[in-house]
Amino acid sequence: MSAIIKEAYTWLGTPYHPHARIKGAGCDCATLLLEVFNINEDVGHYSPERHFHSSEEQYLGWLNKFGEEVDTPEPGDVAIFKIGRCFSHSAIVVDKKTLIHSHIGQGVVLANVADFAKREVKYFRMR
Repeated sequence: MSAIIKEAYTWLGTPYHPHARIKGAGCDCATLLLEVFNINEDVGHYSPERHFHSSEEQYLGWLNKFGEEVDTPEPGDVAIFKIGRCFSHSAIVVDKKTLIHSHIGQGVVLANVADFAKREVKYFRMR
């Protein structure tokens, strides 16, 4: 198991909290990535509801800054899903069937890839 996936597992059970970056206390899907991939940079303000009112691909811009898009995901890569008007929700790929993500009302949880089967998805390999 990769160091990225091992670290992501340590975040399981962390409550959902927008913009927070504290294991066990709170994070969102973006800040989970910042912490798991040890990116010590402020990515700026973003609304947790941006996908309802903006088509700006802010999240894709951020992922392009810290990684590169790949066609076939491997364990430890990032999946980003189009929800609403833009790509706005990310998860860490554990294997072909499993993701780790932070979700409103659930916090950091394991999810089945099939739960996102109807969503457009892109994959990134972080640097």
